[in-house]
Amino acid sequence: MLRMVLGVLLAVVLSVLLTLGVVNIVQVKGIEKELETVNKKLDKAGQKLTELAEAADKSHAPPQAHGTPHWGYDGELNPAKWGDVFPVCGSGKSQSPVDIRGPFEKATNELKPSFKPATLKIVNNGHTLQVNVGNGSKTEINGESYELLQFHFHRPSEEHIEGKPMAMVAHFVHKSAAGKLAVIGVLLSEGAENESVKMIWANAPKEEGPEKVVAESTLNPAAMLPKRLHYYSFEGSLTTPPCTEGVTFYILKTPTTISRAQVDAFPFKMNARPVQPLNGRHISAN
Repeated sequence: MLRMVLGVLLAVVLSVLLTLGVVNIVQVKGIEKELETVNKKLDKAGQKLTELAEAADKSHAPPQAHGTPHWGYDGELNPAKWGDVFPVCGSGKSQSPVDIRGPFEKATNELKPSFKPATLKIVNNGHTLQVNVGNGSKTEINGESYELLQFHFHRPSEEHIEGKPMAMVAHFVHKSAAGKLAVIGVLLSEGAENESVKMIWANAPKEEGPEKVVAESTLNPAAMLPKRLHYYSFEGSLTTPPCTEGVTFYILKTPTTISRAQVDAFPFKMNARPVQPLNGRHISAN
């Protein structure tokens, strides 16, 4: 467009000069040579403008879906650095996970899960595999209803029992109408293949991205729970940034199994936050 405009302007100037009789044939030839030089410069300028436009397009392109996350589990993004960006992760006094060891106080709350089958919905969020649960699955805790929002996995288990982690843990995240959070933790020890995990792994997105709905598959979260619901309980926090506190944990004493092959197939080799100080907190058990 710039070249065209300049060409028109030069043509007009030339026409005026010829009309006024100011130039002669020799001068016209000289002007033609000058026009040729100008055209070459315009070609170079046009090429440069194209390069600049392409660079501008790239600089305003949306970020890659698999870009570097703002927190992680190793390198410069490791849990020891979380507090630099998320203050509660570094300064909180009721952080999770914890090393569960006695003596224990007597727990009195009763867990009454009431989970329902739903279409399988899985998210790979770059930190774990998360199964989003449809409306209707709830757990009654001490007479108060908590809706099951989602459950996700950590490798190895974030909670330790007497100083030792298990192969993995599944955290079932609940929320009450009043906004209180409760997490039921199901420890996964190496052993027989887990049928629910088999279905989840088979349909899970391989890369970070949006929720995947597996319309032909139905999963009942209850299949992930052991038969006995005895637990350890403590007040804690989210185990990932922003590490919000005020979360009640119920870590089931009876683990379910997961095969070594299934552990190895989990796409995250390590996604467990180290255990945090109790800072005077008490752990209860029933």
